[in-house]
Amino acid sequence: MLCSNCGKEGVEVKLVTKTFGKGENLLLIEDVPVLHCPHCHERYLTAETLHALEDIRLSPRGARERIVKSVSFAI
Repeated sequence: MLCSNCGKEGVEVKLVTKTFGKGENLLLIEDVPVLHCPHCHERYLTAETLHALEDIRLSPRGARERIVKSVSFAI
């Protein structure tokens, strides 16, 4: 697959975790496919993935609650 940023071949699909909201409204979506270029290091989502994320965010069917550790980055 060609990178839409640099045009070079070799774009890879990486699975990442995306978060939306914060505090009690935090939603974690795991295994989100992100396109990653090993040449220019650009990362981007397809339109299909963006639409799916929005659908999941608006109606998180099958979501389970779990405890997540949180630390504030304070300098």
